Amino acid sequence: MISFYDLRAVTRRKAGGIKMVVNNVIDSGRYLFGDYLSIFEEKYASFLGVHSCVGVASGLDALRLIFRAYIEMGVMHEGDEIIVPAHTFIATWLAVTDNKLKPVPVDVDINTFNIDSTKIEAVITPRTKAIVIVHLYGRNACNDQVIALCNKYRLKLIEDNAQAAGAFFGNRRCGAIGDVAGNSFYPGKNLGALGDAGAVTTNDEALAEVIRTLANYGSKKKYVNDYLGFNSRLDEIQAAVLYVKLLELDSDNALRREIAKYYCKHISNEKIILPVGAGDYRMITDWEEHVWHVFVVRSKNRDALQSYLKENEIETLIHYPIPPHKQKAYQQWNFPSFPVTEQISDEVLSLPMSPVMKSADRRKVVEVLNKW
Repeated sequence: MISFYDLRAVTRRKAGGIKMVVNNVIDSGRYLFGDYLSIFEEKYASFLGVHSCVGVASGLDALRLIFRAYIEMGVMHEGDEIIVPAHTFIATWLAVTDNKLKPVPVDVDINTFNIDSTKIEAVITPRTKAIVIVHLYGRNACNDQVIALCNKYRLKLIEDNAQAAGAFFGNRRCGAIGDVAGNSFYPGKNLGALGDAGAVTTNDEALAEVIRTLANYGSKKKYVNDYLGFNSRLDEIQAAVLYVKLLELDSDNALRREIAKYYCKHISNEKIILPVGAGDYRMITDWEEHVWHVFVVRSKNRDALQSYLKENEIETLIHYPIPPHKQKAYQQWNFPSFPVTEQISDEVLSLPMSPVMKSADRRKVVEVLNKW
């Protein structure tokens, strides 16, 4: 079986460094708020090009804390509207509704799978306070139009950077484009921990300080609580592992690009739609921006294609089969229609992709796809 993502092999490549830093943590006797947290926060901030990085327990917590901090600072209030893409993992929406804010979905571009910036302005109202862009599948979602809208209407630009560690928008890294970004280090991400982990990155030092305080029970000083806070901390072992993996993130992403280029160049089946909706891989002009967290194709007969690949010992996943507005959890939004999102949900299929994927495996994936 060709694994969708062989996490054991990915981790094994860096096992020496990981075991060394984990042993260092064990020997230190300090498992929270130690040296590795400080080192990783500093290194990740430098990698992205921002002033502040606050390590937290998960990517969802990173987004939750961003909205909560803006509420505490008086920038947002309960009931305010937050523009979000209709096609995304549900965590993007949960962070909004957890803070009693209202998500306002916008349909996505069928070629990039990211929010369709041409449809944003139509849903902006006096209650709108922010636009959340999700760099879905590792592809930058920002453009000049989004930035112009934020400037025109004085909106916060919030990045959901859960899937795009290392990606670029021009000469800026994703996670350093907007006012603030939530980052996820779930094990299967391009930069993955050995458990849940996340971070908030920003150039707004006042915002970072509120988030850091909120994440520690709302406390700057022990037993003195300024806010009704959370317990959301990036522990020393996860911070140490992330520090080791960060050192080779760019080279790992380069390996992902090689696989993506191979797929785009060699998959030639009219029943399979490649990224950007074109079979000519030269149509993709932003190769160096994209970090290919997952490689997503589309097919009108997606389920049959997935079954066929499984029969040929190729593992695939679907990101995502049910959009947030169709989930029972958000049944109040079950009625609006977002046709592109709904079409994508029925068609997308993620092929094997990882920096440890063997050349023979990618050749087999292509050969099997082309015979379908």
